[in-house]
Amino acid sequence: MAQHIAVAGKGGTGKTTFGALLIRYLLEQEKGTVLAVDADPNANLNEALGLEVTSYISDILEETKNPKAIPSGMSKDIFIDYRMSQALVEHDNLDLLVMGNPQGPGCYCYPSDLLRKQIEALTGNYDYLVVDNEAGVEHISRGILPKVQHLFVISDASARGIRSAGRVHQLVKSLGSKVENIYLIVSRVGDEGIEPMKEEIQKTGLPLIGTVPLDPLVVKYDTEGKPLFELPNDSQAVEAVFAILQKANL
Repeated sequence: MAQHIAVAGKGGTGKTTFGALLIRYLLEQEKGTVLAVDADPNANLNEALGLEVTSYISDILEETKNPKAIPSGMSKDIFIDYRMSQALVEHDNLDLLVMGNPQGPGCYCYPSDLLRKQIEALTGNYDYLVVDNEAGVEHISRGILPKVQHLFVISDASARGIRSAGRVHQLVKSLGSKVENIYLIVSRVGDEGIEPMKEEIQKTGLPLIGTVPLDPLVVKYDTEGKPLFELPNDSQAVEAVFAILQKANL
């Protein structure tokens, strides 16, 4: 059974950067095979990983609304299974599924159900499932991830970001979700460190497992559209994330 690891946090906090480097760590340390799921509607994990995506789960939902899209003699369920297999981006010891953008209000429940069924069918083939969540951790609350061994809540080095991380923590607690370990990570930390944020961090109730510095190389790679998977080993962000994951016993 795959270990389930989730990354959550509001947009712009460095969540996807952490998720990509987490996946890189698992692969470089030869921990096993990884199924990565980009469950954030603002999907860009594939770019950080350097993978090309041509099909999204939300696209499959749209196709099923058109009866002409389903070949004659093929049931809707078989068509969905076929298209879901096409949506899986395969790489060495790493496969990726991307949710994509919802196509209108209230329509995300069905693709979420598709994702849950696909994850149930696939996870037995992998050692790790890594999910890049949207800020509201809806994929945990909806039971798409029935049990999470490690949840990393990412904040940037701002009071607003840390308060948002605290709300994620409260949401997870209120849902009674099965999360074994939950941690706070403060990213994009400047020379001033996190001393000014200590009081806000304590209010979240989250254990701070580490910080990730504001790495000029990450900024450069993002600006140039280069995959973060290709960052050098001595990158400040790579070193910090790897140290955090070792502390988490991953």
